[in-house]
Amino acid sequence: MGSSQKRAIQNYRSRLEERGLARFEVLGLDGDRALIRSLARRLAEDGAESARIRNILNQVISGEPPKKGGVYAWLRSSPLVGSDLDLERVRGKVREIDL
Repeated sequence: MGSSQKRAIQNYRSRLEERGLARFEVLGLDGDRALIRSLARRLAEDGAESARIRNILNQVISGEPPKKGGVYAWLRSSPLVGSDLDLERVRGKVREIDL
């Protein structure tokens, strides 16, 4: 490999490092190649979806049961928390139903 090729690889890897990415090798089944690549691509995006995938994978690999209170935590993270909405139901006339 020529020096220009080595320099190009070194520059590419330093740009990856600046973005917080690392290059590594994984051994797996040949049939899982596309799955592992797509998983790595989704995790590299580093958004809300990748955080959800990380949590699920960590739970599956560790064998721990899911934490309780997930729905409550999700509701507390709503942008409407603290907005002082008046959610009181207006009571009207009760209508009679003939059964």
